[in-house]
Amino acid sequence: MKGAAGVLCGASIGVSALSAAAWAALVLFRSESWQARTDEYLAAPGGEPWDVVPRVHAIVPARNEGEVIAQTLPSLVMQSYDALRVTLVDDRSDDGTAEAAYEAVRGLPVAGRFELVLAEPLRAGWTGKLGALESGIRSAIAGGAVPDFWLLTDADIRHAPGNVAALVKKARSEDLELVSLMAHLRCASRWDALLIPAFVFFFQKLYPFGWSNDPLRQTAAAAGGCVLISAAALERIGGLAAIRDRLIDDCALAAEVKRNGGGTWIGLSKRVRSVRRYETLEATWSMVKRTAFTQLDHSYPRLAAAVAGMALLYVVPPLATAAGALGGNGWLAATGLSAWLSMGGAYLPVVRAYDRPAAAAFALPLAAALFTGMTVASAWDYARKRGASWKGRTYRAGGSAEEASDAAFDGAQGAERAEAHSPSGARAAQHRNGKCRSGQFTIIVDRT
Repeated sequence: MKGAAGVLCGASIGVSALSAAAWAALVLFRSESWQARTDEYLAAPGGEPWDVVPRVHAIVPARNEGEVIAQTLPSLVMQSYDALRVTLVDDRSDDGTAEAAYEAVRGLPVAGRFELVLAEPLRAGWTGKLGALESGIRSAIAGGAVPDFWLLTDADIRHAPGNVAALVKKARSEDLELVSLMAHLRCASRWDALLIPAFVFFFQKLYPFGWSNDPLRQTAAAAGGCVLISAAALERIGGLAAIRDRLIDDCALAAEVKRNGGGTWIGLSKRVRSVRRYETLEATWSMVKRTAFTQLDHSYPRLAAAVAGMALLYVVPPLATAAGALGGNGWLAATGLSAWLSMGGAYLPVVRAYDRPAAAAFALPLAAALFTGMTVASAWDYARKRGASWKGRTYRAGGSAEEASDAAFDGAQGAERAEAHSPSGARAAQHRNGKCRSGQFTIIVDRT
């Protein structure tokens, strides 16, 4: 028994030492690659490097966003950027999103800048968000828009004053074709405090910002909440049709731009903030589970490697520290604590960016265990042919190209709902397939 105990003890120290060595290597040799500066902001507007102001057309897909749209839409339509136009795409919502959007901008000086359109029925092979974005782009072009840049931004994103100008300045001054900001996520509950900073940290490790911003590396990343892409680059890659079935559409878009020779940049900033509420473990679990196994290309060997790697890097350090301290094994406790301290130090910048106390960095192992569980749950759903669900749509499992099922919303129902949500249902019915003016902006009920 003593011999077996000795072997177990030696193995435990070995695993703990391996974890400590892995963290030492990450901190010493890789931190600049995967840790973006959390105080990195775009340059303030002013001294713009252009003679003619580049035209920007923002497309905002919105499906059942009635709870948040009033908090975010004014921040976009009131940007102090003269060459900005905004199209909100009501993706066949049933919660009053269109009506809430109308109320949010009513009374604002947005004449000629803003229009509200109904998304086309979702076509086979397209994800819901990309289908809505495509509808918005088609509608804008049909209305005569010829932008230099498209701004693809989510309905839950609040933009700081001057953000559009700063994005364009970044793109023009550095000859970039795609500029993206990872929004500062809402962090209000205890579950948010545990999971949201960790989510950002893990995203940075999966997509090292330094590598993504390096034109010599293949790594490409974007954050779908705020993406400025040049119209020329979007046309060059074949439009959104090139990524129409991709669930992780933001990074797929950046990869296509980079593959076709365009420069890309992603950064962290408090210039854009998400107002979406998660607050519970269940809400965050559902959000991550939706695409976690897709991130691994639906590969079970990759899943096994990911689980083993997460256990080694995040679970072993606190367990080894506790076991060594309780069992009087100094080597085990020392190696475990060394790994845990290195982990906390690497995580600390993100923790501070979310205004959390430094001690919160040592809770990363718990968050990591939960995110590992979310990934395993995502794979389990995939194995049972249960596709990802989001806002009433299901993306069926069975291949890398997910197929959308949107039986709950057909074209007729969507048109009727748009009439109900417009300021005047009767007037909207009279002007279907065209436009009706509402004093301040255009409501396009349907344009096919």
